[in-house]
Amino acid sequence: MSRIRADKLVDRLGTGGPRFPNGVAAGFNVTGVITATSFSGDGSNLDGVGVAGVSTVTLATFNDVLVGGALTVTGNLTVNGTQTIINTATLEVEDKNIGIASVSSPSNTTADGAGLTVYGGGDGDKTLKWLDSTDRWTFDGGAVQATAFYGDGSQLDNVVSGVTLKADDSLVVGGAATTINFSGATISEVSSGIATITIASGGISTAAASGGSITLDLSSAQDHKVTATGITTITVSGGTEGDSHTVRIVNSGIATVGFSTYFLFPSGSPPVLPTASGAISLVSFTVNQVGAGGTQLLAGASLNFS
Repeated sequence: MSRIRADKLVDRLGTGGPRFPNGVAAGFNVTGVITATSFSGDGSNLDGVGVAGVSTVTLATFNDVLVGGALTVTGNLTVNGTQTIINTATLEVEDKNIGIASVSSPSNTTADGAGLTVYGGGDGDKTLKWLDSTDRWTFDGGAVQATAFYGDGSQLDNVVSGVTLKADDSLVVGGAATTINFSGATISEVSSGIATITIASGGISTAAASGGSITLDLSSAQDHKVTATGITTITVSGGTEGDSHTVRIVNSGIATVGFSTYFLFPSGSPPVLPTASGAISLVSFTVNQVGAGGTQLLAGASLNFS
């Protein structure tokens, strides 16, 4: 008998479908559609199984799904769970921006602690996190190194090394230097890690006197030039304790030059300067005291260049 035709096959009791014994050598070939309420078995020998035309497939009865080959998802992929583990040597993402801490109502509180963690083993993890308490990105677990940093630097705190100082924007001063000179100022190391900056008063003050008194403003300059004629007395105003000054005196005609009581000379009395026309004298002094207690200038002996 080569063919059996029937509208329906049932078992002997007429209550179920027929059962075929195991070990049918040729198996069964079905060219049409098999419809069943369920299938039982591990499915290990199912080949070429497809679900074309099906919009949604629910695998609710599967605890685990193992894909031995490549898996391609042409639509969106949504994973609901508590953990996603990717064990790959290379991870490539086409999107230029990766969103994290994504919740229905984002806020600073929900973003607190979001960032990146690199597992570091025995010496601890390395993290880059945004902290709500400081409103800053925070690196932890190592130093930050870059070829350049940009910004005004106003928020940099506790910078104790690694700063290059230059004199007049040209000469690089090494870290071992204790004194750095540049235009208009001098930086001198007082003790380890502490330095003072002395800014020289700018410019040269010049004055001409034909008899009478002439006042040098010690707050505006440290070098002063006086052109004197007749009987002239030099006095001062202002100044800062410790500042050094010089006075160049040029006689324009016969001149007799004296000094106020502010000037204290080693001999106890002011020097006698040359009176001849064209004589040039130089007096140097250091401000010893300024204020209500009186001004004291420790003056050096006069040098005559006439």
